[in-house]
Amino acid sequence: MSVSTAATAQAVCHPLPVLGRDVTVPLVTGGEVTYAALDYAASAPALQRVWDDVAAYAPYYGSVHRGAGYLSQLSTDLFENARATVAEFLDCRGADQVVFTRSTTDSLNLLAAALPADCQVFVFETEHHASLLPWKNARVTCLDAPRTPRQAVASLERALAGRDPHGPALVCVTGASNVTGELWPVRELAAAAHAHGARIVLDAAQLAPHHPVSVRDLDVDWVAFSGHKLYAPFGSGVLAGRADWLRAAEPYLAGGGASRRVTRRADGGVDVEWHESAARHEAGSPNVIGAYSIASACKALTEAGFDALVAREQYLIDTVRAGLAEVPEVRVLSLFGDDAPRVGVLAFVVEGWNSSHFAAALSAEYGIGVRDGLFCAHPLVRTLLGGDPGSQGECGAPEAAPGEKSLNAIRVSFGAGTPDEHVERFVTAVRELVRDGAKWQYRTEGGRCVPAV
Repeated sequence: MSVSTAATAQAVCHPLPVLGRDVTVPLVTGGEVTYAALDYAASAPALQRVWDDVAAYAPYYGSVHRGAGYLSQLSTDLFENARATVAEFLDCRGADQVVFTRSTTDSLNLLAAALPADCQVFVFETEHHASLLPWKNARVTCLDAPRTPRQAVASLERALAGRDPHGPALVCVTGASNVTGELWPVRELAAAAHAHGARIVLDAAQLAPHHPVSVRDLDVDWVAFSGHKLYAPFGSGVLAGRADWLRAAEPYLAGGGASRRVTRRADGGVDVEWHESAARHEAGSPNVIGAYSIASACKALTEAGFDALVAREQYLIDTVRAGLAEVPEVRVLSLFGDDAPRVGVLAFVVEGWNSSHFAAALSAEYGIGVRDGLFCAHPLVRTLLGGDPGSQGECGAPEAAPGEKSLNAIRVSFGAGTPDEHVERFVTAVRELVRDGAKWQYRTEGGRCVPAV
């Protein structure tokens, strides 16, 4: 897309209303400023539409699948309709199941618990920990970080060619990196997996809020995402896809709701018949408000139109990248190169700055919220920064004082609710901090860089 095309789209597509858009925060230098939330990749602000829908439903809240009363029946219908809405949003196949979970991490751990015996899992070192770590009971092959999309496909094909062709196998891959924002060749990776008899699960946590995700078109077996990145609060997530492995597995949690029938045996034990539907892995009272909020967000994004949302976001990406390119001390991190398509997520480092110090100054002196650290993707960030991908580190900032070199980075991320002014203020702040330095003194406290009081 050309800059002129993106600018035209930006002019006709306004930011979607989100909670917190008018919140003001104090500056250490005095006064207050409207908060610029540029940490969407961690948690996006809730859409006003979602909040209004939840507020309208709240007085009618009732127990799901548990009662004959009007409110219980209403809540049950709402919960199951939310499942249908998510299936439509993801363009699921007719036989696919939509399971509500707590998050992407929970979704992938659920799938990991449902893997057939002796399953081999293939995952790139570039994954978020939610995709990298759940497979502890499988044989895991961790692939090196590719430097082009074509290299990613070739690397996977070589790895799959050497596996046991008769055993079960699963490929886990992100749709968009939570560090660089770069889009991965999901369709091509799915084709490679299926050609070698493997299945594939898509971590769409960073993709679904920015681009349409079609299970059919991408030909993935499962997709996982989180509500809190899709402008929906309340700790909810989704695992959607093929039902056979999920039906064959023991329930993720044992309890009411997952069981169809429980009977006593003569020896004092119990026999259980488990549901074969999505309820099999949704034991306990479900998070009906969380599921409803996800469905509301899916409807809001669909109605806003992804074509317009993507075009406007590209305008914001172009604005940020052009601004950072004017500061020689800034290096934007990338696997696939500057021309790689991406969502509104960019990580960078600044020469002469500790990343935690820089992020703290953006917050304290400009009212801009970004993220610094390793972004729960330690091997990837260390590879991009030229460090040892196997070395240890915390998810937050390491113990490094302002000015000291640290093996971490800064991440700016934005989306459908981001006003132009927020990214413009960010670009100006980066330029001023690099040119003039921080106006305040900072110290390290509890692993974080904070203003000195």
